[in-house]
Amino acid sequence: MDFRSDTVTRPTESMRAVMAAAPVGDDVYRDDPSVAELERYAADLTGTEAALFACSGTMGNLLALLVHGRRGESVLLGAQSHIYHYEVGGLSALAGLLPYALDDESGLPEVASLAGAVRGRDNVHFAPTSLLCLENTHNRAGGVAVSPKALGAVAEEGHCLGLKVHLDGARLFNACAAFGVEAREYVRFVDSVQLCLSKGLGAPMGSVLCGPRGFVEEARHWRKCIGGGLRQAGVVASAGLMALRDMRSRLAEDHENAALLARLLSEGGLAVEPCGVRTNMVYFRLSGTGVSEGAFQKRCEERGLQLGVAGPERIRMVTHLDVSRQDVEAAARIVLETVACP
Repeated sequence: MDFRSDTVTRPTESMRAVMAAAPVGDDVYRDDPSVAELERYAADLTGTEAALFACSGTMGNLLALLVHGRRGESVLLGAQSHIYHYEVGGLSALAGLLPYALDDESGLPEVASLAGAVRGRDNVHFAPTSLLCLENTHNRAGGVAVSPKALGAVAEEGHCLGLKVHLDGARLFNACAAFGVEAREYVRFVDSVQLCLSKGLGAPMGSVLCGPRGFVEEARHWRKCIGGGLRQAGVVASAGLMALRDMRSRLAEDHENAALLARLLSEGGLAVEPCGVRTNMVYFRLSGTGVSEGAFQKRCEERGLQLGVAGPERIRMVTHLDVSRQDVEAAARIVLETVACP
């Protein structure tokens, strides 16, 4: 049983069949009909003018940074955000941007925190701020989903301060499932959004970057520059299209399984971290159990359960399409028994 991440999901048999039969062409020449169909569908789903297929969520976010920012400028983003923690410093190493980290423990920076963090162009000592990056759902904040209203308030303040706003929506459809809304209800507040296809949606790889047509065309240029131009990409794009069309409706099942897992672990005495609007992640603490996170992870693996270490004494478990309710119940037993016998 693999609860490390929803990135471990495997394509379904029907998805594999679609991949095998996908019409393909050279996408660098814009000749791949499957890629074109995916991009059209993603743009329509988000209410944007255009979309671009990218190899990964990290690449999609990097492309947005490269287009929205210029070398020597600064970007506001959450201190716990994926872009800040888990994307290899690409915003600085490749986009030449200076990060300014804001408290986002709740899943979003506070509206009131933005104005004091923005640097203008009138003082030569500062890197002028050009971009605000948000994340929904928010991984390190417990997988919490934030509402369209809350995200819109922060994005509106960013725009009032003269910033472009990019949304890392790697798991945006989990937020949509949690609040019962369509993606465009979030995307209408931002200038661009990145949507991952290979997490809860189950495609083997890829993301789509959506936004205005001119933005997407510039992102296409940067994609080629950083080695992301693909040839017969329809083989994987077809899986991404199926994921967007058919797999969004089942994400609520993952949320139900995560809620069950959180309840079982909490009833068993573990310190499960509270989460405002829980989606498919459960974080808990090993504090007071007498077992280290490394030893705990190893013992669980020996019993057939894989889970993630998220920091000192902090464990993350993620539900997804390859784990069932029965798996959740079995995993909870293993966790509680492992803690009981350190």
